[in-house]
Amino acid sequence: MISSGQIRAARALLGIDQKELARLSGLSLPTIQRMEASKGQVRGVVDSLVKVVTALEAAGIDLIGEGAASASGGRGVRLRTGEGPPPG
Repeated sequence: MISSGQIRAARALLGIDQKELARLSGLSLPTIQRMEASKGQVRGVVDSLVKVVTALEAAGIDLIGEGAASASGGRGVRLRTGEGPPPG
């Protein structure tokens, strides 16, 4: 679904820290920290993963899955044009 690297990259594109992602997703800071510390694809409670993905997408991030259309064919993230983190 989403890799730890994608979460870190998405936060970097948005210019937000783990605390802000926790706030946007409605999760605790330790949960975000655990997700980002995992190796490769994040495993955990599906509801928590969905909350992170939804928060990132609402902030303007497009998640690129393995094998999806991208220059190199690997996983990634992309910031939609004219998007940024929601005010708050």
